[in-house]
Amino acid sequence: MGGVNFSQDLDMNDLRLLTHAARLVLAGAFMLTWQLPATAQDNGIDPYVWDLTEIYHSVEAWEAERQRLLDRIDTIGEFRGTLGDDADSLYTAMRYVSDIYKEILRVYSYASMEQDQDLRVTDAQERNQLAEGLFARFSQATAWIDPELITVGEARIKSFVEDNEELAPFSFMLENTLRQAEHTLSDETEQALSYFSQSYDAPSNIYSLIANSDIPWPTLTLSNGEELRIDSQGYSALRSSEDREERKRAFDAYWSKWEEYNSSVGMVLNAHIQMQVAAARARKYDNVLERELFSDNLPPAVYHTLVEEVNKALPTLHRYFRLRGRMLGVEQMHYYDIYPPLVSLDKVFDIESSKAITLDAMSMLGDDWVTMQREAINERWMHVYPQQGKRSGAYMNGSVYDLHPFLLLNHNDDYDGLSTFAHEWGHAMHTLYARQKQPFETADYSTFIAEIPSTSLELILEQYMVENTSDIDEKLFYLGQGLENMRGTFFRQTMFAEFELALYEAVERGEALTGARITEMYADILKRYHGHDEGVVLIDDLYTNEWMFVPHFYYNMYVFQYATSITAGTALYANMVEKGQEGVDRYKDLLRAGGSDYPYELLKTAGVDMATAEPYRAIVARMDAIMDEMERLLDEKGVK
Repeated sequence: MGGVNFSQDLDMNDLRLLTHAARLVLAGAFMLTWQLPATAQDNGIDPYVWDLTEIYHSVEAWEAERQRLLDRIDTIGEFRGTLGDDADSLYTAMRYVSDIYKEILRVYSYASMEQDQDLRVTDAQERNQLAEGLFARFSQATAWIDPELITVGEARIKSFVEDNEELAPFSFMLENTLRQAEHTLSDETEQALSYFSQSYDAPSNIYSLIANSDIPWPTLTLSNGEELRIDSQGYSALRSSEDREERKRAFDAYWSKWEEYNSSVGMVLNAHIQMQVAAARARKYDNVLERELFSDNLPPAVYHTLVEEVNKALPTLHRYFRLRGRMLGVEQMHYYDIYPPLVSLDKVFDIESSKAITLDAMSMLGDDWVTMQREAINERWMHVYPQQGKRSGAYMNGSVYDLHPFLLLNHNDDYDGLSTFAHEWGHAMHTLYARQKQPFETADYSTFIAEIPSTSLELILEQYMVENTSDIDEKLFYLGQGLENMRGTFFRQTMFAEFELALYEAVERGEALTGARITEMYADILKRYHGHDEGVVLIDDLYTNEWMFVPHFYYNMYVFQYATSITAGTALYANMVEKGQEGVDRYKDLLRAGGSDYPYELLKTAGVDMATAEPYRAIVARMDAIMDEMERLLDEKGVK
């Protein structure tokens, strides 16, 4: 990733988004320990572990660079008062600050990825905190830039850009900064707000400690006699069990323990929301939603159309739940019945077969794509297998502009591992294509765009797998995975978004939020989405504590972008199928555009208007079509 944006306070939420961490926390699994073949161990090189020495050859080199950057940050103030002198002065300041920011991203990436290899290592934790502190120091040192640019004025800044072609990489950032004039405060106020940059993340940090360290999770004895700790990973694994009674026991144990912390977690989430509402008002926004959409210049119609269309499509979601009940042999669906796979698949997808399958599936994207990806996946850019202490989930970190993307996986040699592999490489290929055309300043892409390549690659993989098997059960498995992906990403994330907006609006109206009130609000929307009152999926009151384990509610109106991304990814995939090379070229042009324009405009150029109902209705139609095919296959098998 790259780019400089002085128009908003840089808090730890920005740091999370630097890695496009698409699947952290919510996708837990049993952790396995991977052992390399003896020959690889003897050579001392693990091809399945990333090589962070490409970033810094040692911790000592990292520390020396951090200290150097601290000194450089202290000199940024020397440019104060010079931005309006002439075009050369503006360029000199912009280049100086941008170069520092690029190197800060490098420092942070090394520290965060080193920590994620083993979260138990305290020295690595300290280095990560020092890197976060570097961001805070940078935020404070650059707080004056936006107010000064706005004071200089749009006409003068534009004339500078026209006079000096070296300012071209900064032109979009400058335009975006000037656009935010009404929400940029005085020099002194911006400086004061910058001192709170780390404090903004306090509720999230407290929540993380409660969720991951402080709660004494219960242990269940499974039907096979083994004992399993029902923490987030144990719960996520057991909720997919084919043993219905075991699933229910896991739900009851997990949510009963969370319920004990309802008041404290409610207070923490309320503190986060109150802080964000206050920060939005300080910047003269009418509400938090306006602030979050304004940052990417997204029309409000994008958010509201998504929620409206998903609510209209709830009958399709309810149809899926009824199909799920038919395939599971469950007459009355309960909330603990929505996670087990519809069909079991006893196939192994180790990392090498995942590479081969993904490359074959991506042939529709052209030889240049496959060649680039083949070369990349055989480099030491990935930390592939689970190990003790390693961060769960998966992500792509594309923040080291002068090198390449790095990917953290927890590959378990199953289809989910294969799908996650394709997903994260969608992010990585986006980064690689963006760097073909974009300098550092515009290579970074917004979150609104970031999840589109990953979801479209999952769709390509899913269709490839369906087309390359003649086994009915295997087809049903892949089709079922596609349905579950749409349920979890299109419907569930929109449900989260609707709930999150309701929380912000309640605080903006001056209402109090307690754990009990938050649970009541979540229960209403959870039951509506799942057709509880119509008897589609029954939800026990205990399970309405579910809001408590979702960390994304501390990410500020972030979750809706998962739903818009799968919608846009589906639309772009359909364009590639229907229009062939024209659709593929538009898709690659979107990736190459990086962050050179506002994300809504980039998508419109690619042929998808997210402010209209059409793309949302198209994904619902695809979901109905998949269910039509599955019901046909089930009838062929004679399943009642």
